[in-house]
Amino acid sequence: MTFFAASQLDELAAFYAEHGYAVLRGLWDDEAMDAMELECVAAQHRLVDGDLPERYGTTVLIDDAVQNRFANYVTYATELLPDVRAAALHPVAQQAARRLVGEETWLLEATRFGVVYQDARPGRESSYTRIGWHSDWQSGPNLPIWPSAAFTIHVDGTSPANGFLRVVPGSHKWATPAPYRNVNGAIVPEGSPPAGGHTDEPAPFEMPLGFDFVPGEIALYCERGDLLFHDAYLWHSAARATDDDTKRRHIRGGWFSGDPAAATVEDFVKNAAR
Repeated sequence: MTFFAASQLDELAAFYAEHGYAVLRGLWDDEAMDAMELECVAAQHRLVDGDLPERYGTTVLIDDAVQNRFANYVTYATELLPDVRAAALHPVAQQAARRLVGEETWLLEATRFGVVYQDARPGRESSYTRIGWHSDWQSGPNLPIWPSAAFTIHVDGTSPANGFLRVVPGSHKWATPAPYRNVNGAIVPEGSPPAGGHTDEPAPFEMPLGFDFVPGEIALYCERGDLLFHDAYLWHSAARATDDDTKRRHIRGGWFSGDPAAATVEDFVKNAAR
């Protein structure tokens, strides 16, 4: 069972510990999701029109070489958007995060891009289409901010038509090497451990550099309003949509249990693995 209600946090935590991901369903009704969507789209338009400071938009996270006049990302969204901040700090979401990461967990809001609204549409105007295999830990293996649980609030449901998350269940337990080799040629920062995961068990095969099939991977489809958690050590990638006229929008961020002072934008940009 991948999907859990607010009354099933024990079951959600057990599933997450075993598989590295889990989904909370039913926290927001249609009215709440409509309000969040309107806030996010309005901020996105303001970025395109030049009405917001540069802090709230970034080209660092863009995956393709050509940057069109379109805002795939609204960064530090909880500073701008009250409905989004209320959703990120939903009491049940916080309870779940404490179950998954620990009682001292904290929401990353003010540094390292904070909570982000992402419009991952595949059309010609977009500078984002998909992302290859990685674990979130690889974005800063030397930073003492881990472990963590990423979260995604789905503004749109996911499908083969508009793209979806590919995950390898249980891979968060493997000792995945720091990204000594990857598609961007990033160099592992000094002070990084050689691998990261919840055990010392090595991965049974090498993580692909791009989008290749991984044994055991599954497609993880979510509905509008679903709240997905996944572990920072989990292998995952995003599949490209098959229909260029679709949209795949979501709000994403992370709950961490390490040192909040270590989560700086500069370190993330310098150490980014992908």
